Amino acid sequence: MDVLEDYTGHVSPDGPAARRTLDALTITKVSVGPMDNNAYLLVCRATNEALLVDAAADPQRLSDLIGHSSERPRLKTVVTTHQHADHWGALGAVAGANGSNTVAHALDAGVLPVPPDVLVEHGDVVRVGEVPLEVVHLRGHTPGSIALLYRDPGGRPHLFTGDSLFPGGVGKTTSPSDFASLIDDVTSRVFDVLPDETWFYPGHGDDSTLGSERPHLDEWRSRGW
Repeated sequence: MDVLEDYTGHVSPDGPAARRTLDALTITKVSVGPMDNNAYLLVCRATNEALLVDAAADPQRLSDLIGHSSERPRLKTVVTTHQHADHWGALGAVAGANGSNTVAHALDAGVLPVPPDVLVEHGDVVRVGEVPLEVVHLRGHTPGSIALLYRDPGGRPHLFTGDSLFPGGVGKTTSPSDFASLIDDVTSRVFDVLPDETWFYPGHGDDSTLGSERPHLDEWRSRGW
């Protein structure tokens, strides 16, 4: 698989992956499946251990992302951000082929095709090698939707938001109470505690920063979706 090293946050179906290299971690983004889902391969540079955020679809493409050489990373963990089927279509194949542990929030676990090996709650830490990722529970898109936060000691925070936060708004909800829950959690657990330079990586489409989206929070709350 071709991998672009000039990371912009944009990838295309059937196009190359894009890699961002940090001091302790590499983040490689690829689009998979008919719904243009984003999958993110995180690799600890010290240990060559890897974690995949959302084995969404196309197990062969995800296998190519991991690589086939003897130097490829060891995919120890697959995290599913929420229960919607477009985010776990390749979960069984990828986890089975790599002997990976699977991780999800307890409230979404029952829908997944592979029972999670590890159930997480808000504030828990999932590790990829020596790199800690904080679990942020964002209730509303689904009951157990989670984001993963990496606080890079040498730079900006990085937040993997699943379908809870996109450029332009929060994720889809099916009731006013679910929307209120999601916008409240995104406000209090993301925007109120993280700086503008935080880069976030959604489940579909391009990335953005909290600073780019912050001026629109009141607009999102007013429109109700």
